[in-house]
Amino acid sequence: MAPDTPPRRPMRPPFDPADPLGLDELLDEADLDIRRTVREWAAKRVAPHVAEWFERGEVPEVRELARELGALGALGMTLEGHGCAGASAVQYGLVCLELEAVDSGIRSLVSVQGSLAMYAIHRFGSDEQKRRWLPGMAAGEAIGCFGLTEPDHGSDPAGLRTGAVRDGGDWVLTGRKMWITNGSVADVAVIWARTEDGIQGFLVPTDTPGFTATPVAHKGSLRASVTSELVLDGVRLPADAALPGGTGLRAPLACLSYARYGIVWGAMGAARSCFDAALEYAGTREQFGRPIAGFQLTQAKLADMAVELHKGLLLAWHLGRRLDAGRLRPEQVSLGKLNNVREALEICRTARTILGANGISFAYPVMRHMANLESVLTYEGTSEMHQLVLGKALTGLDAFRG
Repeated sequence: MAPDTPPRRPMRPPFDPADPLGLDELLDEADLDIRRTVREWAAKRVAPHVAEWFERGEVPEVRELARELGALGALGMTLEGHGCAGASAVQYGLVCLELEAVDSGIRSLVSVQGSLAMYAIHRFGSDEQKRRWLPGMAAGEAIGCFGLTEPDHGSDPAGLRTGAVRDGGDWVLTGRKMWITNGSVADVAVIWARTEDGIQGFLVPTDTPGFTATPVAHKGSLRASVTSELVLDGVRLPADAALPGGTGLRAPLACLSYARYGIVWGAMGAARSCFDAALEYAGTREQFGRPIAGFQLTQAKLADMAVELHKGLLLAWHLGRRLDAGRLRPEQVSLGKLNNVREALEICRTARTILGANGISFAYPVMRHMANLESVLTYEGTSEMHQLVLGKALTGLDAFRG
C-alpha cells in the first residue's frame, strides 16, 4: 500500500511592492472596478493640472469636476435613493483614497458634498428637502457646503454664535462661518445655528438675500480647494428651511463622524502618492556611483514607510467593513483619523528627505501633499480632540472640560 502523499501546498504569489500585504485579496471585483475607474479618471483629469491649481491657489473647473464626479457616482455614493449610488462604505473609502492620491482638495470637494451636506439632508431632511436637493447634488449639478465652524469656535462647536430667531412664520439667521469648503461655489449651505430651543440645522439657498460667501485667500494648504467665509446678515428663511431631524449638537457631529471616515482612507492616498514618488526617485537618483535605493538608510526609510502605509490601509478597510455592518463607533473613527493622518504626514516628510532638494519642487507631489495634510490633521477634529475622545473611551473620564 502506497504511503499517503502529503497535500500539495498552494503556490505562493510573488511579492508585490505595491501591495506587500496582499490587501487586494480583501476586495471583490466591484471594489476593484470602482477603484480602477476613479484612479484612471484622476490620473487623466486631475493629475496633469493639480500642481498648477495648487500654485495658483484656485480650481478654475470646480463645477465641471463636480459634474464629472457625479457621473462617476462619487457624490453621496453610500446614500440610497434620489440618484445616489448606494455603494458600500469600503467602495466609498477606495474613492477617497484615489482622489486624495492626486490631491486632498479634490477629496475634500467630494467629502463635503457627500458626507456632510448630502448626508445631513438625507438623514435629517424632510422628504421635500430630499427631493429638491439630493438628485442635483448626486449629479454634481448642485454643490453643497456645511457651515458649522465659526471664527471663534472650531473644536468647541457647542459654543457657536450664529443665531436663528423666529419672526412670524419665518426664521432669520445672523452670524458667520469660517473655513467652509465649497462655500463660494455652493448652491445650498447646511447652516447650524442656535435657537431658543438649542442647535438647529437649516438649508440656505446661497442666492438668499443677506447670504454672502468670500473665498479665503493666502492659504498655504489645500490651495486646490475652495475655502470660504460665510456671512449671514439677517437671512430670512421660510419655516420649512429647517431640517426636521437636525436638532441638537448630535446631528452635526454625526455628519462629521461620517466625513472623518473618508479621511481615514484619503490620508493614505496622499501617503501612497509620496511613497511611490520616493520609491521611484530612489531607484533612479545616483550618488556615490549607485542608486540611493541601494543604501541601507534609504531602504530603512522605505521599509518603515511601507509598513505604516499598508497598516493604515488595513485599518481603513477594517473600519469600512464595520461601517457596512452597522457596527462602527465614533471612537473607532477617531482612532482611524488620528493614526492615519499622523502616519501619512510622517510618510510624506520622510519621502521629502529621500527626494532631498527636489522634494520641495512642485514637479513632485510630496511638498503639496505635506502642506495639504497639515490641514487634514486639524480639520474635522484636531489630533488632540481625537486623543481626548479615545482617552474618555478608555478611562471613562471626560477631559474636554475642567
